[in-house]
Amino acid sequence: MENDKTLYTVIIFSENLVGILNAITSVFTRRHINIESLNVSASSIKGLHRYTITCWCDPYTIQKVTKQIEKKIGVVRANYFTNEDIFIQETALFKLSTPKLLEHHEISGLIRSHSAKIVEVNPTYAIVTMVGMTEEILSLFHKLMELDCVLQYVRSGAIAVTKNRRELINEYLESMKQRFAEKE
Repeated sequence: MENDKTLYTVIIFSENLVGILNAITSVFTRRHINIESLNVSASSIKGLHRYTITCWCDPYTIQKVTKQIEKKIGVVRANYFTNEDIFIQETALFKLSTPKLLEHHEISGLIRSHSAKIVEVNPTYAIVTMVGMTEEILSLFHKLMELDCVLQYVRSGAIAVTKNRRELINEYLESMKQRFAEKE
């Protein structure tokens, strides 16, 4: 944890426009906030993309950042959450040396004990995948590094869904649709 700051996850829905990622990340840059992870993909709503950004921040600043992001052209909605409000996961891929894997039997035990899976093996390397919290993934990574078997390692940005029973973006879009219908 960084001083008195909290890890926030900002979930943003936007149209798929050129330059919008830069516009969103510049809000963080201007306030000197380091983005810990960033994941962008198409959302479950046709025509909208979903951004999941994690950062350490104080409550006042995260409110300001979220409001500034919502003012960007093409952004439909932005909300921020703490870890208590969301279910969050990451995915990791490990490329391990097959000779070391065969030489040190404790490596396969570590993989199983961390609920990771071996998805490919050839004479040169083995690919292991793991889904979990950052701390769990880093724990496996550090243990594998101690055994000097890691050839490559990559971890995705965080992906998250809210624990709320209601889907906030759907409610927002429905309210906007009703507003436009009332104006006509």
